[in-house]
Amino acid sequence: MSPLHLAARHGPYVLVSGLAAGLLLPGLAEPMRPLLSPLVMVLLFLTLLRMEPGAILGSLADLRQVARAIVGFQLIVPLIVAAIGFAGGWTGAPVFLSLLIMASAPSISGSPNMCLMMGYPAEYAMRLVVVGTAVLPLTALPIFWLMPELGDIQTVLIAALRLFLTIAIAILAAVVLRRTFLRQPSTATLLNLEGAATITLAVFVVGLMPSVSATALLHPSVAVFWIVFACLINFGAQIISFQLTQTRMPAAEATAVSLIAGNRNIAIFFVALPPEVTAPIMVFIGAYQIPMYLTPLIMRRLYRRTGSTS
Repeated sequence: MSPLHLAARHGPYVLVSGLAAGLLLPGLAEPMRPLLSPLVMVLLFLTLLRMEPGAILGSLADLRQVARAIVGFQLIVPLIVAAIGFAGGWTGAPVFLSLLIMASAPSISGSPNMCLMMGYPAEYAMRLVVVGTAVLPLTALPIFWLMPELGDIQTVLIAALRLFLTIAIAILAAVVLRRTFLRQPSTATLLNLEGAATITLAVFVVGLMPSVSATALLHPSVAVFWIVFACLINFGAQIISFQLTQTRMPAAEATAVSLIAGNRNIAIFFVALPPEVTAPIMVFIGAYQIPMYLTPLIMRRLYRRTGSTS
């Protein structure tokens, strides 16, 4: 069996291997950083190639349900978090800022690939990625208005625009390729694409983990706290969302919504936050990768049970 087929069949364990490499070999992060942006496009492109052209374009059609999910995730929830922070006087606390940034962010780019790992189609997750990133400038405005200490929203808008353009280019390239050279890809070809996307996702995390490794060496208890906190909010958001959607949506859509509830592209905000804000919570972005990359391994039993009973 080819390495790509092995990676496709054992995707969750490949992601865990990437996490381990990022934690144990922090020296790899420096040469990886310039590759992070290109790897996002490669990951999107490989995932899109596994989808039918009609599904790629058609996944953007039903915007009403998508709009409800995105308004809930990226606007209502962060406003509730902000209100609690103001009421309790916690607006300067690193935990509050981390939670607010996570709640305000759109879906991670790898969520469609994670849906595929758990046996569900990628279309609905891709729809949430595309639309959620596109409307981020609108949903983030109230948060930055309420919390001016977060920094310059213009930088966030530029980062969101770049990511959206990346997604649009990947969609266009995938549709063209599927309608020309890959009209009827074989099962082996689809497995190769899935394996390549899985390996890309595992390599990507290596560049995001050195902050956790450095903190663990100097202050182990601090690193443990942030890892536990990241796992609680990530898995907790997924479980709560799952409980709310499992009887209201088809299994594939409930899985995509629940997965995205906990797995957000928090890195998009770190380009804009001033150093005095990022310094106390920089370890959070690394710690947050741990539950994110463990999601296919830990949560797939719950999501697959939903599929078997729906």
